[in-house]
Amino acid sequence: MGMEGIGARVARKEDKRFITGSGRYTDDMVVPGMKHAVFVRSPHAHADIKKIDVKAAQAMPGVVAVLTGKELKADGIGNLICGWMIHSKDGTPMKMGAWSPLAVDRVRYVGDAVVIVIADTKGQARDAAEAVNVTYKERKAVTTAVDALKAGAPQLHPEADNNLIYDWEIGDAAATDAALKKAAHITKMHIVNNRLVPNAMEPRAALAQYDKAEDHFTCWTTSQNPHVARLVMSAFYNVAPENKLRVIAPDVGGGFGSKIFIYPEEVVCCWASKKAGVPVKWVADRTESFLTDAHGRDHVTEVQMAFDKDNHVIGLKVDTIANFGAYMSLFSSSVPTYLYATLLSGQYNFPAIHANVRAVYTNTSPVDAYRGAGRPEATYVLERTMETAARELGVSPAELRRKNFITQFPHQTPVIMNYDAGNYAASLDAALEAINYKGFEKRKAESAKRGKLRGIGMSNYIEACGIAPSAAVGSLGAGVGLWESAEVRVNAVGTIEVLTGSHSHGQGHETTFAQLVSERFGVPLDSVSIVHGDTDKVQMGMGTYGSRSGAVGMSAIVKALDKVEAKAKKIAAHLLEADESDIVVENGALKVAGTDKNVPWFQMALAAYTAHNLPGGMEPGLKETAFYDPTNFTFPAGCYICEVEVDPDTGKTDILAFVAADDFGNIINPMIVEGQVHGGIAQGVGQALLEGANYDPSSGQLLTASYMDYCMPRADDLPSFEVSHQNTPCPGNPLGIKGCGEAGAIGSTPAVINAITDAIGTNNLEMPATPQRVWRALQAKN
Repeated sequence: MGMEGIGARVARKEDKRFITGSGRYTDDMVVPGMKHAVFVRSPHAHADIKKIDVKAAQAMPGVVAVLTGKELKADGIGNLICGWMIHSKDGTPMKMGAWSPLAVDRVRYVGDAVVIVIADTKGQARDAAEAVNVTYKERKAVTTAVDALKAGAPQLHPEADNNLIYDWEIGDAAATDAALKKAAHITKMHIVNNRLVPNAMEPRAALAQYDKAEDHFTCWTTSQNPHVARLVMSAFYNVAPENKLRVIAPDVGGGFGSKIFIYPEEVVCCWASKKAGVPVKWVADRTESFLTDAHGRDHVTEVQMAFDKDNHVIGLKVDTIANFGAYMSLFSSSVPTYLYATLLSGQYNFPAIHANVRAVYTNTSPVDAYRGAGRPEATYVLERTMETAARELGVSPAELRRKNFITQFPHQTPVIMNYDAGNYAASLDAALEAINYKGFEKRKAESAKRGKLRGIGMSNYIEACGIAPSAAVGSLGAGVGLWESAEVRVNAVGTIEVLTGSHSHGQGHETTFAQLVSERFGVPLDSVSIVHGDTDKVQMGMGTYGSRSGAVGMSAIVKALDKVEAKAKKIAAHLLEADESDIVVENGALKVAGTDKNVPWFQMALAAYTAHNLPGGMEPGLKETAFYDPTNFTFPAGCYICEVEVDPDTGKTDILAFVAADDFGNIINPMIVEGQVHGGIAQGVGQALLEGANYDPSSGQLLTASYMDYCMPRADDLPSFEVSHQNTPCPGNPLGIKGCGEAGAIGSTPAVINAITDAIGTNNLEMPATPQRVWRALQAKN
């Protein structure tokens, strides 16, 4: 359509309020009589609670209530759950240990919530929290999954012998072992995917208000999926019946997966609001975020990749131990299984794959989905191993990948996924050209003259987005459907409201969703408003995660727009005394094709509501709803190449160039897509070079609980990224969209590490590749 529709680089509508400080976040919300909450948290990684003395705290100035887990349990509040059932390979269900929103008898990680203190001010609540006296009997702690499986390790939950949650497998073990036996070459690797802390710009927060007159709760929260939050708190945690609970997720300052889940704090604040008779607000400080936000990654993997004499892949065997932390979070069970192992085929034509995954409890913060959720871990395993194999075989990493690309679609992998469309060679060629791959050796020689080590590395990723269809994920253990809803309301003056179950927390939905409507009806972008994040306004939705907002959320909108257009054409045909089949929508009007007869959009809308002249039997109004349940995942893919220079004297790595060639299918707004890619790459580079959550192995204390110890990427750590787009439209949804939000975080990390190991000439390097680690790897090599 012109300047505002699909494909236009429209500036984000929502940015004006964000950059002028006019956004409305949970911490901005104030209700009459509101009090402030502070949680008393365990200072121990593993301990029994022997006694809680709250008398001194209750007597302090401004204190309204001091509440414990025993009171919470007495009121019937349920334990937190994991919503995706996984069965071990012997058929037994996963071992879900009890997670009370406030610990009752035992704490299992530093930061476990024990008591909530409510006071007039946050300062008073903090002072009173320090006066709560909890007597603990400390137990031994274990912080790594490998150690937790060893004989004699501390046991976290009676439900899980040896701390093992499940022992799960996928693929064909016999066929994979046969491939390994006949292989001409096997590349073997031990791969550690380091633990990360999400670090959204806005910390988590909750404000709960109980209305005694209506027996009704309202909860404002930093959530990526408020409807699921309401569902879980109603159906499983016994907070309130669903019709008595409103959940609002207003502006949310970043999520990256860490705000998908329902945490103890939302549950406790709702309960405490009724118990104490006051609205209760809690806002995390940054150290609380480090301690209690769901962490990401933390895998240890053994991999074997088998090749025949012509360097074709013939088998892949993967054994992974996944650290789940102290408790199972809402979707944690699915991350190292159906979101990880099912992507181990990557872009390659593996005839046989077998993966075994063991999930383990440790005395650390719970681990769940973090940007990419399983797909980055799978890509890291695959692309580090493929790059290493090329070096061992003495062939070009690019050409080894090209030789093994899947080229025929649809393609059924050995691990469930059925890829619908793709052209992996096109992305590879685009990236090679953008980085000037052929000129690398000359650049390497120039670096050597300056005493520097230059390296280049690539990563060819694929991911599964728009997780669905509901029947498929249900058969795999998902506790909810993964469809999306939309409602399109055309008002009497022609303005349009779109109510969506997707949630925007930085993705730009208020712009891209409006572009879709503008394209369809030719109306100005400013006449379209997007409503989301409120369970009283949008009846039901599944939220935003897994790059699903375009492929699933916008597809639901398309279905609703189809219904609106059909009725609008009937009205216009009646007004114009024309045949309905002759009506077309162009430039904000409904026209009789081939003539100058037309009715402006706003006039048609007014006619729908005045209802003086409508087709016989037609109901007044113009409002339609739709639910969309995808027929398959979507499969974005691409090639990332990174070029680095390493100072051998200090181990410092500089990224000199980074190119990203992605296939996201059809793109609504290229500028917003590029911004998503830039952000994802920054997070992937952060994992590769800087970020890592570390625990003291004996005490279980988080050693990286502030920005003094946990290093985030800054502007001078990152180059200017060069991005390009190839396009094989997705055949599985009406817009041909694949999804883009997680790609940068999935493809970038192995490209960076492949480049560094190429530069230093050794694979003996774990993430984050800090200068010290790089320097030590060089010394060990020498």
